[in-house]
Amino acid sequence: MGRHVAVDSPEVERIVEEAVRAIGAEVDALRIPRLWGVVLGGGYGRGEGGVIGGGLSNDLDFYVVAEEGAGGADLAAIDAALKPVSEKWTAKLGVDVDFCTAKTPWRIRHDEERLMIQELVHGYFDVAGERGETMFARVKRLEPGELPWMEAARLLMNRGAGLLLAGDRLRAGEGVKGFVARNINKAVLGAGDARLIARGGYRWRAVDRAEALGDALYSKAVDWKFRPADEPVCDIAAARSAWTDALDEVFRAEGARDALARRTFYNAARWIVRRRTTGEFRTFGLDPVVRVLAAMRDAVAAGKPFSPGLKKDWIQFN
Repeated sequence: MGRHVAVDSPEVERIVEEAVRAIGAEVDALRIPRLWGVVLGGGYGRGEGGVIGGGLSNDLDFYVVAEEGAGGADLAAIDAALKPVSEKWTAKLGVDVDFCTAKTPWRIRHDEERLMIQELVHGYFDVAGERGETMFARVKRLEPGELPWMEAARLLMNRGAGLLLAGDRLRAGEGVKGFVARNINKAVLGAGDARLIARGGYRWRAVDRAEALGDALYSKAVDWKFRPADEPVCDIAAARSAWTDALDEVFRAEGARDALARRTFYNAARWIVRRRTTGEFRTFGLDPVVRVLAAMRDAVAAGKPFSPGLKKDWIQFN
């Protein structure tokens, strides 16, 4: 186990280390105005990257932080300057090398309760510019049990969409490998993670989450995360069952009471403005993520196609 990968693979560790060092040097050499710094997040940033066939198995996810007060034109210029670096290294490494849309420190703090931000500040690798400990100094670091209930709902929404997309591909004659296998396995992982968030028992490392959950299928999915294979850890019916069981538990959790009881004008307005419709009355005024999940549950459980309307709702509020 190295600084970037979760299993014993010195060769892949070396590949990631050398690539990240070279990418950092290229970014520094560009001297991009209003860029504060870049860190490596995701699996390889927190020491949980995967290995497949002696090479990288998942993307390199770089997070880009602009200086406080940078405007829209500044952020767009930073993104444009980093695009050639992304394209060059994607071609060289054979996996996606992604630079997230540049964000100001204010934007990061605004989203500091999101699972994505918390996982970032709890595990990253400095790449270019200012160090993360400085850029993230004002971001509140939550204890795992402090993650909001809505993060469990948001996670299930996205993993449910993955299952619906996988089901559509199976119906179109695509095999179980590749995209379908990945989304089956991610649904199992997402279901387990959502359970832990709802219970207040989330852990920052996947192996610790597997131990805390004590679920054999989830543990298999964690092993797959570190050493991906073409075959899924279960069939899509079992993944749907894991997802719906997790959704039922999440909606029974204590944190769900406030979310399901809170109907606000703001939530209603968000839905109407983005979707140009009031939607179903029974969910009117609820957080849009909750509304999408309520509609998604039956579709996932029954293995129905991903309807255009539901897909549009997911895209709008993802």
